[in-house]
Amino acid sequence: MLIKQVSVFLENKSGKLSEIISILGENHIDISALSMADTADYGVLRLIVDNPEKAEKVLKQQEIIVKVTNVIGVAINDGPGDLAKILKILKDNSLSVEYMYACVGKIENSALVVMKNNDPEKALDILSKEHVPTFDVKDIYRV
Repeated sequence: MLIKQVSVFLENKSGKLSEIISILGENHIDISALSMADTADYGVLRLIVDNPEKAEKVLKQQEIIVKVTNVIGVAINDGPGDLAKILKILKDNSLSVEYMYACVGKIENSALVVMKNNDPEKALDILSKEHVPTFDVKDIYRV
């Protein structure tokens, strides 16, 4: 199943991250996973939240640049070389990984990774055929 990720583009300026997180909190939007990347001028905050549509709406109302993207969640056996096996499956099927980040979830003995690639639906199909477990947002939400 595809997971909706909220990406927020913000100036690389003191207080901007706090502003975004405060807006989400004030609107009762729960963050379950996040990743922050930056360049000299701007940052990209990627979030998995309990209500991506509401997050997009409230952030846009504040004139914040936001985009909702489909990503996949992969539950990887938690051992040496296990991530490499998954990446090889994707590479062997001409699927690139644009970025990924780990998150905490409810699946025991698994490392949970959120992954963006060039064709998320194809990636899900291939991983399923290879018996690679994926996860849904319910596996990381605290509710």
